[in-house]
Amino acid sequence: MIVFVLVACVGCDQATKSLAEAYLTETEVQSFLGDTLRLQLAHNTGAFLSLGATLPEAWREGIFSVGTAALLLALLGFTLFSKSATTLEIEAYSLFLAGGAGNLIDRVMCGYVVDFMNVGIGPLRTGIFNVADIAVTFAVFVLVADSLRKRKGL
Repeated sequence: MIVFVLVACVGCDQATKSLAEAYLTETEVQSFLGDTLRLQLAHNTGAFLSLGATLPEAWREGIFSVGTAALLLALLGFTLFSKSATTLEIEAYSLFLAGGAGNLIDRVMCGYVVDFMNVGIGPLRTGIFNVADIAVTFAVFVLVADSLRKRKGL
């Protein structure tokens, strides 16, 4: 299951990023569904919402490439060898690994992460993100919901 999630999510993430690089620009916004979805190319050298993008390159590489790779390897080891993790938790960890790996591939290959989607209504909008970010966000929601469910004893 872990391999399936990794291959499917990373494959989808990299394919959509390749299409974004080929067909979108950083200056032109394409709007869909009554401007609920916008597509625009962005090269993010930082983390979430470009956090850390102004750090010196060596720091960014250390934190966002080496640090991320170390954390992903630790999470992979935990996911593979945990005796207490439930199937749902393993699925969530797999999504987290896939999203992290998708963005790590960009950082190592390009020096930045390719982002291209933005959703919202009117002035209330998200930052620009990608499929890997969706996988990580969904994994966090699953883990939080599962934790709340366990806390309530459901």
